[in-house]
Amino acid sequence: MNLELIGALKELERDRGIAREILLEAIEAAIVTAYKRNYGSAQNVRVHIDGNTGEIAVFSRKTVVEEVTDDATEIALEEAKTIDPTYQLGDIIEIEVTPADFGRIAAQTAKQVVIQRIREAERALIYEEYSNREGDVVTGIVQRRENRNVLVDLGKVEALLLPSEQIPNESYAHGVRLKVYITEVRKTTKGPQVLVSRTHPTLLKRLFELEVPEIHDGTVEIKGISREPGNRAKISVYCKEDNIDPVGACVGPRGMRVQSVVRELRGEKIDIIPWDPDPKKYVANALSPARVVRVFLDEEEKIARVVVPDDQLSLAIGKEGQNARLAAKLTGWKIDIKSETQMAALVLSGEDWEERTSKTTRDDEEPLVEPEEEEILPPEPEDSHKKKDDEWEERERRHVHSPRKKEKRRVLRDLSELTLIDFDFDE
Repeated sequence: MNLELIGALKELERDRGIAREILLEAIEAAIVTAYKRNYGSAQNVRVHIDGNTGEIAVFSRKTVVEEVTDDATEIALEEAKTIDPTYQLGDIIEIEVTPADFGRIAAQTAKQVVIQRIREAERALIYEEYSNREGDVVTGIVQRRENRNVLVDLGKVEALLLPSEQIPNESYAHGVRLKVYITEVRKTTKGPQVLVSRTHPTLLKRLFELEVPEIHDGTVEIKGISREPGNRAKISVYCKEDNIDPVGACVGPRGMRVQSVVRELRGEKIDIIPWDPDPKKYVANALSPARVVRVFLDEEEKIARVVVPDDQLSLAIGKEGQNARLAAKLTGWKIDIKSETQMAALVLSGEDWEERTSKTTRDDEEPLVEPEEEEILPPEPEDSHKKKDDEWEERERRHVHSPRKKEKRRVLRDLSELTLIDFDFDE
């Protein structure tokens, strides 16, 4: 039986990765418990197991005294000297007390405790392994659903994918293989609990690290990420080396690299934009694919006011404000978008843009500017045009030298400089 024990320990060490020393300590503790339960709990005992032969010995620890008052914990000096003449009062000696009939009950009790200690050792190993992997991406297989939670098999442990960490409308059928981001590892009475995510922004970063060697080795750096999981994401990238295009490196030949990430995220659209230290350029890049004419920054309020061509307004804002919202999250600037026509109207009216701004994109709000519907008016009669022309000429005649006309010229000049739009005005 003793050799069988050593063989079992070696097998457990090989198959489960539990060190034999840990198992021996567990068995020794179990035998101490079994001995005290069956042969006297008052004794101070120690158990030793020979790691080669598996032989088990139980030792009772006793204190050398002049006169014994407790046989379980004391031994007389005279008796102690028969064991070793060098013993003195106060010494602690060990006497082997291994029972000849250390029988079935004791062995069974020891076995139960050993199993428990083995389980605890395994849990400790799993906790140590996965706690060191917080922030990593691992591949798992969906096992089952429990209420709204999804359990994902990571090999040695089942991870918990909470509803808040699930991509909307993603299928989590049994057997589906997917990559998840480890957010936290907790100790519980039932063992380590691994929490994972499919929506965390860093999941996107780790996936690009796996697909793009230039990101993995640090040549290309991901500066920022904003996601609306399952729908769309934006990442900004930067490279110090002029001969490397960071966006092209992430896209890959024929788009293979970015498409691998898109497939893993079940079709989530990804905009890759160049990061720029100039906030104006960075905001303009972040609104891609829309084309930006000008960007004005309010440093105090950290608001970026953006002018885009009329035909780019809807594209810049995006469906339900998504493009502007993601750009704001990515850059850290609140973004207010106006078309060239809207900008011209504001300048001509003499109103302050900041006062007129009613919708400003924040990283925690709904989109700022909704696309405006074009109002279709009925055609005017032809003779009305002549009447308007006559009225305009009369107005010009009356106000040609007026201060208001001079002010209008100045406003139009300023407007052209701001918006790069050519307006007709007299020099």
